[in-house]
Amino acid sequence: MRFQQEAARDNRLAEERGLASARGRSTAASSTTSGISMNGDSIISQPSTFDPDQSHYDTVKPVGSGAGGASIGSPGRPKFVAVTALEDVQAVRCAEFHPHGKVYAVGSNSKTLRICAYPKLSDLREDHVTYQPTVLFKRTRHHKGSIYCMAWSPVGDLMATGSNDKTVKLMRFNADTSNLEGQEIELTMHDGTVRDVCFLEDTSNKSSLLISGGAGDCKIYVTDCATGQPYQALSGHSGHILSLYNWGGAMFVSGSQDKTVRFWDLRTRGCVDMVAPQTQPGSRVGSPVAAICMDPSGRLLVSGHEDASCVLYDVRGGRTVQCFKPHASDIRSIRFSPSAYYLLTAGYDNKLVLTDLQGDLTMPLPSVVVAQHADKVISGRWHPTEFSFLSTSADKTATLWALPPV
Repeated sequence: MRFQQEAARDNRLAEERGLASARGRSTAASSTTSGISMNGDSIISQPSTFDPDQSHYDTVKPVGSGAGGASIGSPGRPKFVAVTALEDVQAVRCAEFHPHGKVYAVGSNSKTLRICAYPKLSDLREDHVTYQPTVLFKRTRHHKGSIYCMAWSPVGDLMATGSNDKTVKLMRFNADTSNLEGQEIELTMHDGTVRDVCFLEDTSNKSSLLISGGAGDCKIYVTDCATGQPYQALSGHSGHILSLYNWGGAMFVSGSQDKTVRFWDLRTRGCVDMVAPQTQPGSRVGSPVAAICMDPSGRLLVSGHEDASCVLYDVRGGRTVQCFKPHASDIRSIRFSPSAYYLLTAGYDNKLVLTDLQGDLTMPLPSVVVAQHADKVISGRWHPTEFSFLSTSADKTATLWALPPV
């Protein structure tokens, strides 16, 4: 099993590196687990070849026939195809891959929760015809309101969902049957819409902790999944919590309507740092933080904002590396690819954009539109081992995108 996982990881890394090979840049492993090189406390990378006259937002063109794959921004750049599209009767807000990658969950404004099978992609072609995914589990009226967010525990045995009915639901998942089993736990400590949830592993007693935040009192709650009891309320934000992210260990970050990002460490039971990303260079002006993520090393924070800005922040150096605008409207989702070579952002301009992070992060970064919906895109999520991603949209679909084999 371990060999299969390592082989899958190697294949995924090869796909990501293949995208960059036409640039002639080295994509060898850096001193961290990510594709971002470090030098002391500063974030650096190999020099980037980027043509400032080339549009960041050109339509993606098919892969060329030349050897070595294609780079972002090159004439033969890759084209992601829509493999499956799950259709709902209302906007689809969230979708998350299970940690083992064989299934994914989808939650929508119609209050419906589905678990779908991840298809085999070995026969994928450029002329692929999009089809409906296989739904393995479906529950209508899962919440009394829209399903705004969801998360899987790191080992995949638990799922949590949050809603504008002000509740969080915690459920046990059986990976063998792909069904939710047992008695669900309903958490009612929030007094507003629950906007995001994430799990942490408490290594001291080997149990899962659930972090949840949203509107209302602007507090972040910590729930012990073993007992189903919230035991900590973290105060600090003065606006609604819009995004939560954990990259392993006892720390997590939160993004808020108050235009700040806060770093939390459960070992100290409080906020350990706060950043107010500047979205207008040369000024102290910021914008609500609608999406956040951290690279696997915990050194580079990326925030997505309602003014369409994306900010790269060097955590150890305590400085902004760069602010750029890959979208024409609100950025609602942001995620590093599993090896952190690329950044996937989703926006209210109906687009999903891939940004190359392998060059000098202080220089203009090559970005390209890799997928598009008929309405606002609400979330984008990478598959844990393959170079594919899920997107959800106000156009009432959840779509799986992947690259055909070269």
